[in-house]
Amino acid sequence: MTEQVAWGTIQGRPITFPMEVERYHAATMGFSVPADAATALLPGEAFVVTEIAPGTAQLIVSLCDYRENPWGDYNEVNLGFLARPADAGPEVIGSFIYRMPVDQEFTCQAGNEVMGFPKVVTRIDAEYTEDRVTFRLWDDGVEALTVGLPRADADGTATRIEASSYSYLDGLPYATPLTIDMPSGLVDPADVELTLGTGPIAEELRSLGLPKAPDFCTWGEDGRATFQLGQAV
Repeated sequence: MTEQVAWGTIQGRPITFPMEVERYHAATMGFSVPADAATALLPGEAFVVTEIAPGTAQLIVSLCDYRENPWGDYNEVNLGFLARPADAGPEVIGSFIYRMPVDQEFTCQAGNEVMGFPKVVTRIDAEYTEDRVTFRLWDDGVEALTVGLPRADADGTATRIEASSYSYLDGLPYATPLTIDMPSGLVDPADVELTLGTGPIAEELRSLGLPKAPDFCTWGEDGRATFQLGQAV
């Protein structure tokens, strides 16, 4: 068993690492977007977007339904770009998450104070039918983003992804290593229904050229993830 390292407490609850997420469902989508528009959404100068083609960045949208998580059974929306620290070589690729709305207070405070993630509390609905899932993100009381997609079947094996999430913590650039084991199925991008509403989040996504079909989309259920304690970079 991996030795746990104590970080401290949040709201009287102990925070330890590695942080093991035992079960969650998630959709992940990638969109080709203008690199200059993506750069405009990155705070500070410690990170740069990775260009997947000249002048083109990759927007990553992840919609997460955490079922068994030490920080709560909550919904989360990740909006970020493939990126790297400004002083790193082009072979280094992670994801800078510039927005991370969640729908519970504890995970918001812990994410802010421990990992530097830009979590805010808002309404996020995850609705399931037998063969489809729909996520709705609300921004200041109005619907900002709605994504519906098929619950694609995985082939029964989990794909392991090792990556770093970049952020700022107390003004310092920060990297959180994570490992994901997710049995995911591919979704036809044409089957993804994405609509934008109003508010700052919707307008930011419009500045990137959305709504449009993603380059790729996956759906996975009953995944696992391990988050390590991040470090300044």
